[in-house]
Amino acid sequence: MDMQSGTVEEALDKAAAVGVTAVVQVGCDLERSRWAAEVAGRHENVHATVALHPNEAPRIRREEGPGALDAALDEIAALAALPQVRGVGETGLDYFRTGADGIEAQTYSFRRHLRIAKEVGKALVIHDRDAHQDVLRVLREEGAPGTVVFHCFSGDAAMAEECAAAGYYMSFAGNVTFKSAQPLRDALAVAPLDLLLVETDAPFLTPAPYRGRPNAPYLIPVTLRAMAAVKGVDEDELATAVAANTARAFGCPPPR
Repeated sequence: MDMQSGTVEEALDKAAAVGVTAVVQVGCDLERSRWAAEVAGRHENVHATVALHPNEAPRIRREEGPGALDAALDEIAALAALPQVRGVGETGLDYFRTGADGIEAQTYSFRRHLRIAKEVGKALVIHDRDAHQDVLRVLREEGAPGTVVFHCFSGDAAMAEECAAAGYYMSFAGNVTFKSAQPLRDALAVAPLDLLLVETDAPFLTPAPYRGRPNAPYLIPVTLRAMAAVKGVDEDELATAVAANTARAFGCPPPR
């Protein structure tokens, strides 16, 4: 869901109308993490994750100083301990928008988030953009928590196989429907059914043929239908598997 567009109730009603009866609201900075936790506290079918997006870490250090980054991470740790918060993320590495001067801050923040996830015993939700091997390396060096979710999976088939071998969940978004996304579909094709998740990345990555409008949970069935076609399975079979995977990954009961 997008905290700037409409009401939570409207978004949940539209999602429920197409069979999407529970959502995970992802935090990407302090404001949105606080909001995600607050919304999840008010709605039993909303679960939160909290974190500083990789690009937030160098920004905070640059604009507010190193102490501010540690203070922000301490607040993320406090939010992560709340019962309605089911994961720590999205965190990781993003080399697309942050140059070499931001890598150290990103890596420091990623390692802190990883440790927080292990301390609270919750899923680690990873943002990985143009940084596949470094993300996997940090996971190996730190020791991954029990549950790892690659948000908006962007790797190729070889990376999907590596993630599968490690037992990492791979979450696919609407860009799997884009004509230019054959490598992503190749990755989906080899990803095991029991490690698949689906997401919006709202308001971005709206699936075809609805590109141009803001993405939202009610469009999840469009993405899931495309995923089922790639996997060669029935839509209901994939939907059942994804619901069970989501409940298992985030430690929450399947939606009623």
